[in-house]
Amino acid sequence: MEANYGGGVASDLPEGFPSVIPGWFSEISPMWPGEAHSLKVENILFQGKSDYQKVIVFQSSTYGKVLVLDGVIQLTERDECSYQEMITHLPLCSIPNPKKVLVIGGGDGGVLREVSRHSSVEKIDICEIDKMVVDVSKQFFPSVAIGFDDPRVTLHIGDGVAFLKAVPEGTYDAVIVDSSDPIGPAQELFEKPFFESVARALRPGGVVCTQAESIWLHMHIIEGIVANCSQVFKGSINYAWTTVPTYPSGVIGFMLCATEGPAVDFKNPVNPIEGRVGDKGELKFYNSEIHSAAFCLPSFARKLIPAKAD
Repeated sequence: MEANYGGGVASDLPEGFPSVIPGWFSEISPMWPGEAHSLKVENILFQGKSDYQKVIVFQSSTYGKVLVLDGVIQLTERDECSYQEMITHLPLCSIPNPKKVLVIGGGDGGVLREVSRHSSVEKIDICEIDKMVVDVSKQFFPSVAIGFDDPRVTLHIGDGVAFLKAVPEGTYDAVIVDSSDPIGPAQELFEKPFFESVARALRPGGVVCTQAESIWLHMHIIEGIVANCSQVFKGSINYAWTTVPTYPSGVIGFMLCATEGPAVDFKNPVNPIEGRVGDKGELKFYNSEIHSAAFCLPSFARKLIPAKAD
């Protein structure tokens, strides 16, 4: 494993740092062919290679510090609130008094920060495969990684698929899968056996929320996720989405599923979170109105993503 904490300048981009315009980071990937979103680089704060992926942190001109894994933006200081708050509160506000929560991925700590806002939660497990992501986030994104400081949190460094298989049946009220795109180490997190392990780990009426790509770019992937979840989860199944300007196409989606048991109506939150401030600061994006609105799909997506109410 190699790491470089030197503050490189924008004109001295590291090898493999995708750039179309000198001094700019351009996100180029076969996951979104024919397009690229670019951010101006002020300076490079970190570059390293873990056992799993290339990790880069740079200071941008307009979105603050940026975390990049294998050439793909994971978060920026400016818009991370939208993703972290929605992937967390959409499931946790849909069930009363969640107590035990598992986070798969999420090594930056942002989902942990949001889970910890829920006073009913007694235990938070997180399984992240890449320790470098955790260490880098704690150093360069302290307002995000503050989630690791909560005493209810237990960090497990390892493979999320293997971790779930070892979990006793019915352990968790909620599972949140904060994965990267379905290439490389995250591939298994989009397949049917993984969803079966999630369902087994949830109590009756338990919920899962997983990152589920963009309706503008990945409808074929989303259809596959919907098909797998429809076979596995016997409660309600819904697709929601939010805006994240620095993600490809500017939107990202979430698959929300419930196991058979007490009915879950994802569209109408029963566990309000607004008004709770504490040491994590105020919510920047999520509220009960945007919760319900997140499940309103454009017509082209609605034709291909059927919702199943419990």
